[in-house]
Amino acid sequence: MKTTADLLTDAVIAPVAGYAATKVMEPVSMKLYQLESDETRRREDAARPGSPSQIAADKTLGLLGIHLDDKARERAGTAFHYGLAISWAPVYALLRRTTGLTPVAAGLASGAAMSLIVDEGITPLAGFSAPNRDYPAVTHLRGFAAHLAFGIAVAAVTETAWTILGRRPVH
Repeated sequence: MKTTADLLTDAVIAPVAGYAATKVMEPVSMKLYQLESDETRRREDAARPGSPSQIAADKTLGLLGIHLDDKARERAGTAFHYGLAISWAPVYALLRRTTGLTPVAAGLASGAAMSLIVDEGITPLAGFSAPNRDYPAVTHLRGFAAHLAFGIAVAAVTETAWTILGRRPVH
């Protein structure tokens, strides 16, 4: 059961874990992209209308009547990218504190859920990317693998912080 102290601890750790995990996920995704065939990369690049984070930022801010230029627009896209990661990191803590999942299982589950719900579901449905069917299958597999790395990195940061602070869940 979560105590108020656990909730406060998790609220401080999660943004750090989400940010750090994104820094792990990005090079994993890029390396996997580089390992794809030239034809697959060409097909993927042709399907992609732009950075999903940038498109999300543009559309969301546009609904608010905000239209940014160049650098500010780019910073908004980056903020959306990291904001999503930071907002998803608490899923790991929730899984660990409310289930009997091990750190690895909870990390993989939270990363897989992010991939399936956000990348494969919300992002194309909201028009932040092309429809899923427009991309080669390997694009979806790469994204899934990169999000597993994200989940494991969130687990590593969170578990380390919990250990240092003496706040690890006991099941």
